[in-house]
Amino acid sequence: MVKQISLFWLIFVFSSIIFSHGRSLSLNLQPHALKSFNPKNIQAANSCPYTLVIKTSCSSTTYTRDKISLAFGDSYGNEVYIKRLDDPSSGTFERCSTDTFQINGPCVYDICYLYMLRTGYDGWKPESVKIYAPYTKTVKFNYNKFLPNGVWFGFNVCVRASLSTAIM
Repeated sequence: MVKQISLFWLIFVFSSIIFSHGRSLSLNLQPHALKSFNPKNIQAANSCPYTLVIKTSCSSTTYTRDKISLAFGDSYGNEVYIKRLDDPSSGTFERCSTDTFQINGPCVYDICYLYMLRTGYDGWKPESVKIYAPYTKTVKFNYNKFLPNGVWFGFNVCVRASLSTAIM
């Protein structure tokens, strides 16, 4: 009887935490490298608008000319991939700056992973990436780490993610 009551309370508390966050979710996990990640270049009939707000850390390099790619998606295989997010001539990703991007891509349900790829020699340290979309919760991924060169680096908290990917 005691085990049943304890199990009930554990489920109740866990459910309350999961469902009480409303329309915004902030992830404070540590980003990780994922060597086997290959983004999908999906051309979907349904296109949804997204707003990406990327804050560059004040401890980043002064600016970067590196190529920055980004991919995010849900546990159902829906993915948005941006091959080149930056524009070196526009002052994108300068130290202590916030850059906002309006993009369209395949419709994604609850965003549960985000990876970024930096290719170049300058280096770059994003502080956070926040994604707004009309049909999903706003999600914020906190980086605060320099992106390694040539490796997809980020987060995967998808329920269907393999255990080895989720804890790397």
